[in-house]
Amino acid sequence: MMDTMLILRNIKVENANAIAGVTWGFPAISNFLGFVHAISRKLPPHFSLQPNGCGIVCHDFQVNAHQPKGWGDYVFALTRNPLTKQGETASFVEEGRMHMDVSMIIPCDGEVPINLDPEEVTEQIEQLLLEHRLAGGTILEVGAIELVRLPEEEASLAKFERRQLRKLLPGFALVQRADLLAQHTEKCFQQNPEMDAMDAWLDFSALKFMAVVEGDNENQDDHSGKVEWQYIPKPGKGWLVPITVGYRGISDLFEPGEVLKARDSSVPFRFVESAYSIGEWLSPHRLGKIQQLVWRYDVDPESGWYLCKNDYQPEKTAN
Repeated sequence: MMDTMLILRNIKVENANAIAGVTWGFPAISNFLGFVHAISRKLPPHFSLQPNGCGIVCHDFQVNAHQPKGWGDYVFALTRNPLTKQGETASFVEEGRMHMDVSMIIPCDGEVPINLDPEEVTEQIEQLLLEHRLAGGTILEVGAIELVRLPEEEASLAKFERRQLRKLLPGFALVQRADLLAQHTEKCFQQNPEMDAMDAWLDFSALKFMAVVEGDNENQDDHSGKVEWQYIPKPGKGWLVPITVGYRGISDLFEPGEVLKARDSSVPFRFVESAYSIGEWLSPHRLGKIQQLVWRYDVDPESGWYLCKNDYQPEKTAN
């Protein structure tokens, strides 16, 4: 349960990383949680705030990509690096970049003491934000910073949350839909026992079309006539997207300093690979509570899972 809510409205970011594992189009959730963690380590102790997660609402975005032929696959618009001494094109690592306008809702334990000036607190937080990068991108400006104390009464809290969610419009909140992926995975296993979870995720994420014979010819095996390509809907309704939600350990957990040239030799080390799930972009006013859009770490070193999880629960519709 959070005591205070830190709202960062309309953070404009330039050249953020648009690639997350094998997905592209928006930064990984771990980029935002890592940003919150970095901020929490530098918050002045006398603020008495301890962030414990974040919600993400995207208001606008522009991926630096284009279709060279006007159709087909997208290609990232890359920077042109200086030539080498021999006048040849220098080798470089391909990077996908994007500009975005996002808001972040950060639940915090504790509350700012009443003897502190609220304007000075928000000014210090803004300066701290501008000193950091978000998903590798440069923060150009922050529209507004709000520190809000949550009401204690249940009726007042419900009204407060509805008002705050509507203030995030226009925009879309990213929530997790692992339930849809689990249903689709089970269906894939029934159809083909040799499929694995990765195959089911790729099948869910794929953009599919089916050729349907035009006219009155009911024989779909007849290839002599014209066909119409029809879009095959995804296994669930909504703006569903593949997302990266953390990492899965692929090695033992090594003691600090046991692996040479690790970034930090004072903490345990493990080789990992990206973990994937399904997300949904929802209008914030469709959420019942603010907690439904908050992402938090869910770490289990014994099993090797280092995940970012979201508490969104879709409303059950009557059959």
